[in-house]
Amino acid sequence: MEKPRTVLELINLSTEYLKKQGCLNPRLDAELLLAHALDTERINLYLEFDRPLTTKEIDTYRRLIGLRGRRVPTSYLTGSREFLSLDFVVNENVLVPRPETELLVETVLDIAKTNFPSKVHILDLCTGSGVIAISLAKFLSDLEISVVAADISHDALSVAQENANRLNVAEKITFIESDLFSRLKHNDFQPFNIICSNPPYIPSADIDQLQDEVRQEPRIALDGGSDGLNFYRAILDQAQEYLVPDGFIAFEIGHQQADFLKEYGEKLGYQWCYTKQDYAKLDRVVVFKWTP
Repeated sequence: MEKPRTVLELINLSTEYLKKQGCLNPRLDAELLLAHALDTERINLYLEFDRPLTTKEIDTYRRLIGLRGRRVPTSYLTGSREFLSLDFVVNENVLVPRPETELLVETVLDIAKTNFPSKVHILDLCTGSGVIAISLAKFLSDLEISVVAADISHDALSVAQENANRLNVAEKITFIESDLFSRLKHNDFQPFNIICSNPPYIPSADIDQLQDEVRQEPRIALDGGSDGLNFYRAILDQAQEYLVPDGFIAFEIGHQQADFLKEYGEKLGYQWCYTKQDYAKLDRVVVFKWTP
């Protein structure tokens, strides 16, 4: 009779397999998926390296590793992703939250606390899984805060609503199925202090060149048109109608898009405030102010 595989043996075997399949973080993926298969925390694996696994546990893990080897994102397989130390539900209907987007949230938190220290009304366009809107509601709990979170995808909004419920901020957020501002025009929303967005910003022709994992995410959440700038133009063209005087717009942006956006926004009468770089020294967030 074959000796049962232990936790450490399976991690090592899976790490080698995922490495051969081209996964960027094979050891981390192997550990995360085994922890998920065993319904435990990843740290607990280190306390049980010698534990033999049952046939059922091995079969469950083998299925997950097989899918990961086909480059299904790890977060889709585990159904969760950490963002600003909060645990969010994710699935194939939403983008996997990236660490770069945390910089956008941190920027909006600073804008809100500095300029609207008692009460703030925020619009989050292209909300996806809701990580931006929910994080703002969570971390601005000392303010009187209300957030409207809009997305064109009904399925994405279902994920966002679930996350808001799980993280106990649902009463602070109104989710609306809308193509940018389209449905807001027909609802009695008050002007916003801050409009923020992490919109699709990948040029259409570049999508097929992305990593295999990224190409399994919703194309609708990636494709920013021929130059990647369609959504920025559309938002800036209309945002004045939805901002209070001296209100702000904050975007997450893609590679080499800051200069265009600065010029485009200033032509429309916005005051460019600053561009922030991420930890890789790439332009990542741009902020405008609207002063009529």
